[in-house]
Amino acid sequence: MKKVCMVIPNPMVKGGIAAVINGYRGSRLERDYQIIYVESYADGGKIKKFIKGICGYLHFVKVILVDRPDLVHIHSSFGPSFYRKIPFIYMASWAGLPIINHIHGSEFGKFYTDAGVRKQRLVRKIWGKCTRFIVLSEEWKRIFSVVIPEEKMAVIENFSVAAPAISRGNRKTVLFLGAINEMKGCYDIVDVIAEVKKRIPDVKMIMCGDGEIKGVKGKAAKCGVLDRFEFPGWVRGEKKDQILREADLFFLPSYTEAMPMSILDAMGYGLPIIASNVGGIPRIVRDNGSMCEPGDIRGFSDKITELLENDEKRLQEGQRSREIVEKEYSLEAHIKRIEQQYREVLTK
Repeated sequence: MKKVCMVIPNPMVKGGIAAVINGYRGSRLERDYQIIYVESYADGGKIKKFIKGICGYLHFVKVILVDRPDLVHIHSSFGPSFYRKIPFIYMASWAGLPIINHIHGSEFGKFYTDAGVRKQRLVRKIWGKCTRFIVLSEEWKRIFSVVIPEEKMAVIENFSVAAPAISRGNRKTVLFLGAINEMKGCYDIVDVIAEVKKRIPDVKMIMCGDGEIKGVKGKAAKCGVLDRFEFPGWVRGEKKDQILREADLFFLPSYTEAMPMSILDAMGYGLPIIASNVGGIPRIVRDNGSMCEPGDIRGFSDKITELLENDEKRLQEGQRSREIVEKEYSLEAHIKRIEQQYREVLTK
């Protein structure tokens, strides 16, 4: 059995990468390959993150010298994540191991395109040591092609697991899951809900996540809609399951995305989607919801109002979300694509 060393964040880290990794655990991937996990990052203070990073590098050295993997699969993003992965990439390269770099982030423009010449040179140098890249959408493949040769890239979209069928009423509840910040369109959400409230006074907005909660609350108070918002924090497990079951639609007005796990999660629970038309979102939002340009307050508010007022349309689009996940974005289909990349890289 071939051995794969997979460099990952701690499973309890907030965000899409950890959600993907947690899906791998116990899956067919672990039956077909001996997966050796090396954790490179954990949430917490600077000291905890530093210690976790050092332990990750030492563990990786041990894996290379003792376990002798056949392949290294690194899950990465931009910003600090890129720099944390540099030692892993160098060590794997020195050991002569093929490297698959699985890029999850969506801030390539800010990280590379807007960077200086020295930083761009560093990115090209580090990425040049990787054998294969996994990107999350055709759109991101096109964007990355300014740095990465197209023949070295494979598009493997994220996945979801369809929940048991749910009988929904209409609680007039709109759901957001993710980091609460400007890039995710969270301040726009306040303006959108203010417009929706004019036509649906009892609308409820559930914003799950952490980040700029104070800022969003402040804007909601100024707009007179704070009473329509709830902030449960970052949710997992049973709490997340309950919130997804009680929502009527999912809303993600981001300014940049790759292939958001939050949308796929919501689709797996049979929720219709209202989202911005960025990144890989147009691939998954079809007749199961609607899209608008980022920042289109009127467009978003009209779409949300229409769904909350039309039970038949809302339920039909929710059912379509579930069907798309079951047919195209299952964990099993995702694992098959990952294993195909392993085979191709290992037979080179």
